[in-house]
Amino acid sequence: MQVPPGRVKILLYFIGKPRDAAANSMAAEFVKRTARFIACEMREIQPARFDLFAKHAGAKKVLLDPDGRALDTAQFARLVGEAQLEARDLVFLVGGHDGLPPEWKPRADLLLSLSRLTMPHELARAILAEQIYRATTILRGHPYPR
Repeated sequence: MQVPPGRVKILLYFIGKPRDAAANSMAAEFVKRTARFIACEMREIQPARFDLFAKHAGAKKVLLDPDGRALDTAQFARLVGEAQLEARDLVFLVGGHDGLPPEWKPRADLLLSLSRLTMPHELARAILAEQIYRATTILRGHPYPR
């Protein structure tokens, strides 16, 4: 599915202080690469001070959860492509060491699992950022995902 660049934005939010410099650098690099194809930002949020659902009412909200749905790369690329075709921002949220706010899970458009394994949230963020970049390159026919 070739998707032309649009005005859609991808936001990668995370809960918890980013302490692992290597994982932070990796995630930031993939967000920077993605921004060449589509507006993409990454930032820390504090759930007590940030209403994800009010701030991004029209966006598709994907929350990472170990019990969520597992997607392969092609399915993940379709998720990103569909958001672009629908002209909807795509918001991803990686929980902190305590996971996600429990009241947010039922309100998500999709609970997504990167793996059934437990991993540090910084590593999950780096993996997610790479998959977002991979999806955008697949949608544009870029050679990266070979």
